Amino acid sequence: MKIFLHCSVWFFLVFSTQPFAAVAEVIHVGMGSYTTDFPPSAQLPPSHILRTTNVLGPMPSNDWWSSLAWVGGTFVQYPHPLAVKVEPAGLRLYYPGFSLHANKTAIFGSIPETKVDFVLGHSAVTNFSRPLVDGYSDWFVDLQFATNQHRLRLSFGHGSPFVYAVYENGHPRLTFAEIPNLWTPNKGESSLGVTIQGRHYGLFAPSGSSWSGSGSTVLTCDTHGKDFFSAAILPDNTPATFALFKRYAHAHVTGSKVDWKYEPATATVTTHFNIKTVPREGNERGTLFALYPHHWRHSPSPLLPLQYNSVRGTMKLSAGTSFMTQSFFPGILPALPDAGGTDAASITDSLRRDLSRVEGDPKDTYWANKKLARLSTLIPISEIYGLPETEVLRQSVQTTVEQWLSAVGTNGLPKTSGMFCYNTNWGSLIGYPSSYGSDKELNDHHFHYGYLIKAAAEIARHDPAWGRSDRWGGMIERIIRDFASADRNDPLFPLLRNFDIFAGHTWASGHAQFGDGNNNESSSESMNAWSGLILWAEATGNKSLRDLGVWLYTTEMHAIQEYWFDVTGENHPATYTPSVMTMIWGGKSANETWFTADPQLVHGINWLPIHGGSLYLGHFPAYAAKNYQALVSEFGSDRWNNWPDIIWMYRVFSDADDAIRLFSQAPSTLKLEDGNSWTNARHWIYNLKKLGLPNPAITASQPLATVFRNGSTNTYVVYSSTPTPSTVRFSDGQKVSVNSKGYTLQRSAR
Repeated sequence: MKIFLHCSVWFFLVFSTQPFAAVAEVIHVGMGSYTTDFPPSAQLPPSHILRTTNVLGPMPSNDWWSSLAWVGGTFVQYPHPLAVKVEPAGLRLYYPGFSLHANKTAIFGSIPETKVDFVLGHSAVTNFSRPLVDGYSDWFVDLQFATNQHRLRLSFGHGSPFVYAVYENGHPRLTFAEIPNLWTPNKGESSLGVTIQGRHYGLFAPSGSSWSGSGSTVLTCDTHGKDFFSAAILPDNTPATFALFKRYAHAHVTGSKVDWKYEPATATVTTHFNIKTVPREGNERGTLFALYPHHWRHSPSPLLPLQYNSVRGTMKLSAGTSFMTQSFFPGILPALPDAGGTDAASITDSLRRDLSRVEGDPKDTYWANKKLARLSTLIPISEIYGLPETEVLRQSVQTTVEQWLSAVGTNGLPKTSGMFCYNTNWGSLIGYPSSYGSDKELNDHHFHYGYLIKAAAEIARHDPAWGRSDRWGGMIERIIRDFASADRNDPLFPLLRNFDIFAGHTWASGHAQFGDGNNNESSSESMNAWSGLILWAEATGNKSLRDLGVWLYTTEMHAIQEYWFDVTGENHPATYTPSVMTMIWGGKSANETWFTADPQLVHGINWLPIHGGSLYLGHFPAYAAKNYQALVSEFGSDRWNNWPDIIWMYRVFSDADDAIRLFSQAPSTLKLEDGNSWTNARHWIYNLKKLGLPNPAITASQPLATVFRNGSTNTYVVYSSTPTPSTVRFSDGQKVSVNSKGYTLQRSAR
């Protein structure tokens, strides 16, 4: 068990060190460690993974296609613009774009339970056994159906209008929900255009192929010894569109790969999305990409005048072997600086009230690490105001972090809680005690572990040597690799477990076994993880990890602004009336949470935790006002009784004076959000009032720097991780000289 011991200003964790029934195998990483043995109460992910022998090593989870690999029922995948579903006869294809609808609860774009569109199958098999994952790349997956000597291998991926098929001992057979309308631009075509229920598809067979079944619900294609085929959803049924898709139809995608680059001098984040194809007929090596809004709004790549509808908004087509996006990292801070908004006496009172409050005993990797990160957020604030509690806080947080990083107790015995265990089957570090399916379903690792990384970054900010790989940094970076490994050849972990490279955001569910695919609720807790990663990398001098964190942060920031917040007002249908999308799914976007209908929490779950990495929430102040006013309307008051601190802190982005009014009138007995404090709220609200709104239009030449605008004044804020003198250059031409470790503020009239 875990108990809390009183320590002058707060509580620290002591983890159980009851021995395992068998001797645990402990892997040491610097001064930290983890184990390959699990506590007796552990619930593990499935021992069997639905994959062929072509798929070895750490297994991806938490992806849009994850349910294909997990034992259980057959579920739906949403490689927009398509939706697909495994059935006994093959793979059902469906285009939700013509059937999207919305109300105040959600935008709906899932596969109906009734049969729709068609199943792409095999001429010799009507009832396959469960297919297996036969390969994957950064945003594509390969699926193998096999019965005896008959095989059907299908490849499909995010942003691709195509599904590619390769056959053994058989031909394509397509079973439609109703008799389709057949059309071809030219008589004698081997390929067909079909329309079913208002949706247009291209069926692209090899040259010389012939079809049978016209006038029925089953079409069979004799490919005369050729083993390939593809089907695609078409934006329309014009001859020109059909010809365009036919041009690319036989360049089968065999690999997808992303490359990213962060240029600190210009704060530029560039992403290249590359594909590899095999031209099975003809010489074309390109393909067609359907770009999401967060792609095409930031892409210089040429676009075609064709598009699709999706639950994320309009997807626009591009052609070639790659496309790119380019945007700018707005910078983050360890905490807001002291801008003269409040005073040390007020902060002291708040801090002592926070540290004296009676707390429960957090039991798992979410709640324990959330509390840990809350306490670590107090450290830079206490340090800024020169408070004596700083060092006690720092040492206490460090003690608890180190306990989490060790699988062995101070008595030398293996622990049964407060440590990490490695599952070799899936390739994942699982923290115990677990919660919310973080063990048996591999859920939420970026949420849980992100809080721990954020706390560790705060320790390393003060003591970089603590973060060396031969001390505690090795174990921290091992945990980071669990949810954000950047190495495709990592022997222990899959590439970017929680981050969907093409969708631009994270997924929470490890298995995605839902009719609406995978889901992600708290986008802000994802950003908390990336903030922690950047701060850790800056503190320890790990430039490659810094670049990864900046890329993840910037990419997900744009996805949040597009899909959760819809700051442009262009992605959510007019019939969807709420101001925010609380949870993103593959097949829908919903105004709901897993745990409550309280509007305070429905809004707040995509704001918390609020700290120096949360300034993106204020990049669109008009939207922040819209979001807040909608919450007032839904709740019927601005006298908040649940997560009031989070709401006040968000309110600053639209009306700082009102935020101060609400904060100053709040009774001291009011319960705050578990991951926050009175001190953080006061420091944030009063100093942002002084600084003004974050100004993302101006970027800096180092990542821990940002700009605020207040009326006609810009305030340039730089945090330096080292005492080495330097000059930080801003994109508007401003230069800030930094001569010591810590914060430098420089104000300038615009």
